[in-house]
Amino acid sequence: MSAFVAVLLIASTAFAIYSLAPARSSTQSTSTSTTAAPIYAKLDTSLGVIEIELFNGSAPKTVTNFVRLAQSGFYNNLVWHRVVQGFVIQTGDPNTRNGGGDRATWGQGGSAQTVPLEIDPNLHNYAGYVGMARSSDPNSGSSQFYINLSSSPQNTALDGKYTVFGKVISGMDVVLAIGNVPVDPSNDQPLTNVYLISVTLQPTP
Repeated sequence: MSAFVAVLLIASTAFAIYSLAPARSSTQSTSTSTTAAPIYAKLDTSLGVIEIELFNGSAPKTVTNFVRLAQSGFYNNLVWHRVVQGFVIQTGDPNTRNGGGDRATWGQGGSAQTVPLEIDPNLHNYAGYVGMARSSDPNSGSSQFYINLSSSPQNTALDGKYTVFGKVISGMDVVLAIGNVPVDPSNDQPLTNVYLISVTLQPTP
């Protein structure tokens, strides 16, 4: 199964996904930000465009890391490697670039830096909200992120465990289209690759 997501206990069934990637250096800091200029990200995918508002005030370290990666081109041509219908879609693993590499390693990769868990109790894993995936270490967020497909109890069970750092403001139809592609049930990987082509940052929607 792919890495960097939730460890959930839904009813009596454990839904666990862990990172097998090596440890990375941390960008943890004691400083926080309560107000910040808005930042928006345009995600160009092979099924259409998704626009996201980034919560720079609530998750400044996570947003700073995401912005740095986007500006460097890190997210270019990565696969949405994990699609769980009615739950989440996930991308951000460099092992998936251009659809190449060993598919058995998809979900295990990340960037060189990690960011700490940042929790705002006013933010929830509702449909369209964006969260930072991680391993079992709460402070191991890196490059992989997910978009919630619903506001079900399975999604909101992630509250307080994963950093919510943005929400979709346009293109939710694209998110749902990605969430409905046929997948291999053994690993949740799409049978036909769907790509995150690029991430463009902008000060206005």
